[in-house]
Amino acid sequence: MQKIKKLLKTDVTLSFWIALIAVILLVILSLVFSTSIENYTGQIREALSYNCGWFYLLMVLLLVGVCLVLMLSPAGKIRLGDPGSRPEYSTVSWIAMLFSAGMGIGLVFYGAAEPLSHFAVQAPEAQLYSQDALRDAFKYSFFHYGIHAWAIYAIVGLSIAYFQFRKKESTLLSVTLKPLFGSAVDGILGKLVDCLTIFATVIGVATSLGSGAMQINGGLNGLLNIPVNYGVQLTIIIVATILFMTSALSGLDKGVKVLSNFNMVLAGLLMLVSLVIGDSVKMMNTFSETLGLYLQDLLRMSTRTGAGNADQQAWINSWTVFYWAWWLAWSPFVGVFIARISRGRTIREFVSYVLLIPTLFSFLWFSVFGVLSTDAFAIDGSIAEKPFEQLLFATFDQYPLSGILSFIAVLLVFSFFITSADSATFVLAMQSEGGSIHPNNKIKVIWGILVSTIAAVLLRAGGINVLQNVLIITAFPFAILLVLITFSLLKELNYERKQMGLTIDPKRYPKKGSPFRSYEDDEEDEDE
Repeated sequence: MQKIKKLLKTDVTLSFWIALIAVILLVILSLVFSTSIENYTGQIREALSYNCGWFYLLMVLLLVGVCLVLMLSPAGKIRLGDPGSRPEYSTVSWIAMLFSAGMGIGLVFYGAAEPLSHFAVQAPEAQLYSQDALRDAFKYSFFHYGIHAWAIYAIVGLSIAYFQFRKKESTLLSVTLKPLFGSAVDGILGKLVDCLTIFATVIGVATSLGSGAMQINGGLNGLLNIPVNYGVQLTIIIVATILFMTSALSGLDKGVKVLSNFNMVLAGLLMLVSLVIGDSVKMMNTFSETLGLYLQDLLRMSTRTGAGNADQQAWINSWTVFYWAWWLAWSPFVGVFIARISRGRTIREFVSYVLLIPTLFSFLWFSVFGVLSTDAFAIDGSIAEKPFEQLLFATFDQYPLSGILSFIAVLLVFSFFITSADSATFVLAMQSEGGSIHPNNKIKVIWGILVSTIAAVLLRAGGINVLQNVLIITAFPFAILLVLITFSLLKELNYERKQMGLTIDPKRYPKKGSPFRSYEDDEEDEDE
């Protein structure tokens, strides 16, 4: 191992080697015992969903509550960095980067598919094809991509950023537990947490690479009649790997930042064109009405387990619990990346922006593409039978400018694809070198090649389902870990709040008979 370290000329940690060995063993087992491993991991995944679904629901609801408290708390004034520090990136670039890393490709994948599935394939509550089913379809799509998902990312990202920039700790998830466990975090406990972080990130990125290649292949099939097969998907992975490695080696400012800004422009263009060719009034009406339904039923959806109704419980486990587990499994990677780009922002600003801005954009996205797909279904009912990776392009075929829309969508998926892989490669290198914010390029290359190879090999062997199962399984220990991280963060924030003397009491009161008036106070300030 020392010889290899010397060859790499970089100080990789023990967590790097343990996670690397675990990933390689999983891939070998998936290739040699593909059917049995898929069945075994599938059974564990189903058992966790059935027996622990209530825990996932209540835990994520707790995180939403904590985020809301932090937005209103005096501790929200604390900066993620030294007093007086300012953000490293502009707000627009910052939002674009966190959004691209955290959710981008999922929106393109599910934006048209999920509302149609809830309406015409498997409804959450109402009868299929009914008006109630249509309302539920949008409401639950909003729910799955709303504040609950971003609350998970916000807590993980905030914890890492707070301890890194405020407490001068390393960029490792394990250090966020120091207020609870002290120096024990420097031992086996910390190594275990860091190994789990690297392992989950590798599996998550490899899964996304495989799924993204399938969706791009589906788009190219509809656009240029390119066949859907492994050869095409392998070519897509190779091209994407070259591009995201080039971006990763160029650094955050020239790589992820530029790509993320491009993603938001391209996503805005696709949504704008879709608004023009579709029923724009219906889309905006759907956005407005569903937003109200979402807020009205938020608490009920957050705690709904389908108790006493086997069909509803099965739907919740396969959709809501699956989503919560998926976001939890991705939270170490997305959280570390968001933390890295958030130095200088206040806690209130961080939580508010991370929680609300991507959520509102996601709601608008589902309103536009959900209406497109459900209206297209009224024209051609066979659309609902399409695989998810092809459904968006099948929807476009029912509208004018379908070729242009499909081209933009393929380009957007590819760009999101590269951005997520680029971000993940950066995070993996950081974690492998003990939380270094300027990781060695050689480690980036190793992880980039490795995750692409895993995706390509398992895509060929039909092992992507194994990766998905394993990713969901790893979400369970992360859920427990995240509860501990949350209490650790609150404990340390409360300590610092007391030390700083932060309160919600006003610093100044108006004089009797002389209320504060902005339209008069401003004039007085100018005179002074």
